[in-house]
Amino acid sequence: EKIEFILEQMRLTLAKRDYVRAYIVSQKIKRGTLDEEGMAEWKVKFYTLLTTYYQHEKMALELAKCYHAIYSTPAVQEEESSWKEALTNTVVFLCLSEYSNEVKDMMERVNLDGRLEKIPECKETLGRYLKDEIIHYPLPHQEMLESIRAFTDEGSSDKEEGATSMKEHWHTTFHTRIVQHNLRVASLYYRQIHTSRLATLLSLSSADVEKHISQMVSNGTLYAKIDRPKDIVRFMKKRSEEEVLSDWAGDIKTLLGLVEETTYLIHKENMVQSH
Repeated sequence: EKIEFILEQMRLTLAKRDYVRAYIVSQKIKRGTLDEEGMAEWKVKFYTLLTTYYQHEKMALELAKCYHAIYSTPAVQEEESSWKEALTNTVVFLCLSEYSNEVKDMMERVNLDGRLEKIPECKETLGRYLKDEIIHYPLPHQEMLESIRAFTDEGSSDKEEGATSMKEHWHTTFHTRIVQHNLRVASLYYRQIHTSRLATLLSLSSADVEKHISQMVSNGTLYAKIDRPKDIVRFMKKRSEEEVLSDWAGDIKTLLGLVEETTYLIHKENMVQSH
């Protein structure tokens, strides 16, 4: 009864668009309690209400976690249409989340789920994100991925004057995340590259490439330096003399170790042959 009362409080505060109070009320419920037997109905209702708050806050990773919690509920997994919707939402909002080790780990765990094979669009999309390869935008299933109910304005916050709709926000974010993925991939394969060439690879203008690189460097998710006069982007940090010397000393030590071991084996073989 206590949980039912709290959930009703959440529903009313969200209906009044008092999102801060709704989140505070949600903290009164222990997540572990919802995993207990007989709590499936309240668990689904709780996380469904919570998605309204995270939609308003535009927190993609938290939305992915909520939908995955709904998906993992036994009652939901018994109904194909319900678990397909929850799992699709999980994948979409994972793709919309800013890259981190937590996001990558969750992507890998979801990708191992056998049921994902029944949603080939999501399986293929997630596979692209997990590979160190350039992703071309739009994705082959872009329209399907952006057609989910959670992606639309339905149930989202009120539109402030001059602000873009929720659907437009997620559409823009989708493109941004793909560009960020592509820049991380480029940094793995190139020490430096002409900005114009990188723009061609990513199907962007040079100005947009600079903008996205600047944002990622500012967020600490990418190391890069732009040399505008030379039209070059450098992804590799310039190494200090101490680091170069240290690596050289390590290589020499390894080489001497191999020479010593080889000499020992030659002497050993000569002794065996002489007897």
